[in-house]
Amino acid sequence: MISPWPANAADRRAPPVAASLYRLALRSAGAAALVAAETFVCTRWIPLNPTTVGFVYLVTVLLLASQWGLLEALTASVVSTLCFNYFFLPPVGKWSIDDPLNWIALFAFLITALSASHLSELAKRRTREALMRETEMERLYSLSRAILASDRERPIALQMARDLARIYELPFAALYDRTHDEVHQAGSEEAPELVAGLRDASLRGDFLRDESAQTIVMALSFGGQQVGSLGAKGLLLSDTALRALSSLLSLGIVNAGAQQAAARADAARQSEEFRSTLIDAVAHEFKTPLTSIKGAVSAVLSETVRSPEEQREMLEIIDEASDRLRGLVTEAIHLARIEANAIQLRREPHPIGTAISAALAQIQPLLEGRHVEISIDPDTPPVLVDVNLIQLVLRHLLDNAAKYSPAGSPIEVRTGREDNAVVVRIRNQGEGIPEWQRAKVFEKFYRGASARDIPGTGMGLAITREIVLAHGGTIRLESAPGEGAEVIVSLPVSKEPRA
Repeated sequence: MISPWPANAADRRAPPVAASLYRLALRSAGAAALVAAETFVCTRWIPLNPTTVGFVYLVTVLLLASQWGLLEALTASVVSTLCFNYFFLPPVGKWSIDDPLNWIALFAFLITALSASHLSELAKRRTREALMRETEMERLYSLSRAILASDRERPIALQMARDLARIYELPFAALYDRTHDEVHQAGSEEAPELVAGLRDASLRGDFLRDESAQTIVMALSFGGQQVGSLGAKGLLLSDTALRALSSLLSLGIVNAGAQQAAARADAARQSEEFRSTLIDAVAHEFKTPLTSIKGAVSAVLSETVRSPEEQREMLEIIDEASDRLRGLVTEAIHLARIEANAIQLRREPHPIGTAISAALAQIQPLLEGRHVEISIDPDTPPVLVDVNLIQLVLRHLLDNAAKYSPAGSPIEVRTGREDNAVVVRIRNQGEGIPEWQRAKVFEKFYRGASARDIPGTGMGLAITREIVLAHGGTIRLESAPGEGAEVIVSLPVSKEPRA
């Protein structure tokens, strides 16, 4: 349904119509003047026979029809017929014609000129329509590609409005998303009168167009249900292209809603899978220290262990197993906070060497007495970090370096400055990691084939990566089979003086 726009649309239409009529009158006068000039040349300067003059007039009519339009060509046809009769058909200088054959020739010329001008104008109009359809299809294709490439993290209706204004070169475009009850605008101009009518147009299913102001408001529907509405300035499209555009925008809004719903469902599913996997992994790892604690306590209670030395040995087993349990619980808590985006940083300037020493002291029992070579550049500036979390990162990296290298082999820890970051390198002399596996080692619960007989949950490196990224740093792994592995952590330099 096409409805008129405001009541004063006729007043706004008057100036464009007057200008168009003025242009037509001017061109028609120019066509008549051109025929008059040709007549003067053919009668005064270059005398030609009537047949040649008729062809000159006919070519002029065709050129005018192809370049200007039908009205100008019709004007040239009538003026050419009059001039042909008066100046070239006997009796010359009179409007009468003596020979009846000349009447036939005159009417044949007039009919030929009119038909030729009409055909030329028709061909020209069809060419314009074909070019317009081609342009419309190209723009629809560009818009569909832009919608497919939209960023799903931002409102799709806003991106579609911006793409519509950019591709169709519109001064203003607005899309109303009925699902979220939001209006998104784009373009260099403002049109509050269009924005105000978008919600009502969506409810009523309106199609409103003002030809003079080149504005349009139309409802967008999909499957018989209203999903939004479109308001635009300067959107000059055929009815077919307009319907295609409406269908494309409606489909984009519906797909965006479906994808958001699917994303929410997928997030819920992944969260459920994460909780299930976390529980399974932690439960599995809890079995070893719990078994050790249970065995040691049972031995003490059964009085099979009586000597002080044996009892001390059992207590040491209980102490180590308790530390292992505490570490597992800490890992699970940190990973759960990371998944919930609840990690909080308490940054302060801190020397990286102090953090390394504290981490080594905490993890010393797990290193099994192996040598750790530490090389700290004296010019290394303090880092701006949450020291407790960075110590957790270093403990995980040192623990992994010890787990995945031969017993007794040394571990190297080196620090230095690169640009505005402090770099910590931790290297072991293990078997190394193939290239295809390096990108996976920082994923949650991932453990390679060589780690099957090594205790762990696969949470440590995932926690390490998220903590480093939360600090604005980077972490990467360099390794090759048979050449060990080196983890490189980059942390931001503190701009404050050393505490």
